[in-house]
Amino acid sequence: MKDKTLFVSGGTRGIGKAIVYAFAKEGCNVAFTYASSADTANEIIADIEANYGVKCRAYKLDILEPNTYKDVYKEFDEDFDRLDYFISNAIISGRAVVGGFGPFMRLKPKGLNNIYTATVDAFVVGAQEAAKRMEKTGGGSIISMSSTGNLVYTPNYAGHGTNKAAVEAMVRYAAAELGEKGIRVNAVSGGPIDTDALKAFPNYEEVKAEVVKRSPLSRMGVPEDLTGACKFLCTNESSWLTGQTIVIDGGTTFQ
Repeated sequence: MKDKTLFVSGGTRGIGKAIVYAFAKEGCNVAFTYASSADTANEIIADIEANYGVKCRAYKLDILEPNTYKDVYKEFDEDFDRLDYFISNAIISGRAVVGGFGPFMRLKPKGLNNIYTATVDAFVVGAQEAAKRMEKTGGGSIISMSSTGNLVYTPNYAGHGTNKAAVEAMVRYAAAELGEKGIRVNAVSGGPIDTDALKAFPNYEEVKAEVVKRSPLSRMGVPEDLTGACKFLCTNESSWLTGQTIVIDGGTTFQ
């Protein structure tokens, strides 16, 4: 991965931050987006450049306005001369998901549509812009982060779960059409991962207890558990793997 470049959305915390660090450790230049905290982004940039000797940049992105990806990529082009890997990771929470996070009978179109925008629309625009740049260097790897909430019933998760199923379907369509450009497209689906986003769920402790109970490994997943699959999907070791979803769930979807 030395001298290659990764662009990941949502890189200041949780899974996205773990991915940024995992690729930087491999000698990969890294770019990421953030929603609001420029100070946090700048701290990560300084830490990565000081410790790993790679180039790191961050750009502000409103994931609920996917077309602004195009402006972000223009900034990216000023800082980097190539793009090899794109990982769509950013999610929304808080007020934006009201009506999308809750029991079935309380679901509302606005909340559901916001989740779709941030999950599927954002993946589409981000991946389209990435593919234009990857094509110039002979190909690359695109990944959408997903979750097993579309495989296993999770209370209040219908809005997110159905949209994760949708983005996995979009991944397969993208893989079918981008393969001729040398671009592979896959998804990495994590079981419940212990992040700030999950801790914001009102039933966090209940979810955590159930994950530990279900998993043969008797623990909850952490962000670093997903970085290995992401790196694998960006190396030549996975050169004939596209249109797939890799599930990393500690065995919780089996039971």
